[in-house]
Amino acid sequence: MYSTGTGLILGFHGCDKSVVEKVLNGHQSLKHSNNKYDWLGNGVYFWENSPSRAMEYARHLKKNPERANNPIKEPAVIGAVLKLGNCLDLLDYQNLKLLKFGYEILTESYKFSEFKMPVNKPIGNLNDLLLRDLDCAVIETLHQVRKENGLVPFDSVRGVFWEGQEIYPNAGFREKDQIQICIRNPNAVKGFFLPRDLNHHFSKV
Repeated sequence: MYSTGTGLILGFHGCDKSVVEKVLNGHQSLKHSNNKYDWLGNGVYFWENSPSRAMEYARHLKKNPERANNPIKEPAVIGAVLKLGNCLDLLDYQNLKLLKFGYEILTESYKFSEFKMPVNKPIGNLNDLLLRDLDCAVIETLHQVRKENGLVPFDSVRGVFWEGQEIYPNAGFREKDQIQICIRNPNAVKGFFLPRDLNHHFSKV
């Protein structure tokens, strides 16, 4: 009943400056990410209300081109006005139960398979599980089950991702904690814009 988003929110996507220009001019769309390790499943990813995190990620991809689907020469950020629609919001307790149900279905499907269950993995010496093969498989399983049973598909997926070092000793917060949104239905994107810098001569509103 309450899974449908009630209003518009802002999302930010890090990419190359040339992509920003083409999307704003209507010559190109942001590409869906279809990696098996996408932690919220397949779709277009945005950081909720955080252009700074989107820019940091674009700069990271410039330094680590092997992780980018498209090379980034000049890091940039594009903003989007989003309506989440029918959202698999993983900040909602009820949807976490649904996620567990998806895991149970996935586990059952692998029981008699010659393949091994996907697992979440860190990259290098990092402790963060950045390669989320298992989570991606669970969420994609939920999407497939809904499709097979004629249920309304999810337009988007939203979740909290804890990443990075502790901000201070024994902190419950990390330096890169974030809320990300994965858009599956392109109609959930109501428009794009170029983020502005704050005018410090006036109060923030």
